[in-house]
Amino acid sequence: MIEVKICGINDAQGFDATVAAGADFVGFVFYPPSPRAVGPAAAAALSARHAGGPARVGLFVDPTDALIAAVLAALPLDLIQLHGVEDPARCAAIRSRFGRPVMKALGIAVPGDLAAIARFAPAVDRFLLDAKPPPGAALPGGNAAAFDWGLVAGQTIPKPWLLAGGLTPGNVGEAIRRTGAPGVDVSSGVERARGVKDPGLIAGFVAAAQGTAG
Repeated sequence: MIEVKICGINDAQGFDATVAAGADFVGFVFYPPSPRAVGPAAAAALSARHAGGPARVGLFVDPTDALIAAVLAALPLDLIQLHGVEDPARCAAIRSRFGRPVMKALGIAVPGDLAAIARFAPAVDRFLLDAKPPPGAALPGGNAAAFDWGLVAGQTIPKPWLLAGGLTPGNVGEAIRRTGAPGVDVSSGVERARGVKDPGLIAGFVAAAQGTAG
């Protein structure tokens, strides 16, 4: 079964829709510049709406230990996603200190960018392969930009991974078929306005992604 992560959830409607659609991961963004950002207390309140359900993922960008600790004190995350310029040593240190699996986001634009996978593999548990932000972009992800899917087609990725970048309900099936991705991540592609999730698009995305399995 294709794994599906809905990221950037910041309100009850979006969270409920993610649970109802059967997503595998729900992502909370702990990065204030993002229009999808939430605080630890708000994320904890959303998570408490449903026992069980998707694994809770915290997205951080070059976080301090204090920030991660504050989030974990409010919300027992299942996975820490690092979306900044953290190096392998920093990823390993976070994984060791907080006892949570770590997913490292890597920006992909040219074949040479794939070399980072081997460097990070010993230090992380998962990868998120995303499009590099466009020039001048204020955010490291969630920019509705895709990369050349042919770059990862046929590649052996040594850890579980999710494909991200410019995915929508309309193209996610093709993306999975062309890349062989075992999972996908979406944020802006299921929004009706920047930072505002659309329940119908969430349901459609999960159904389209999972419909490629088998």
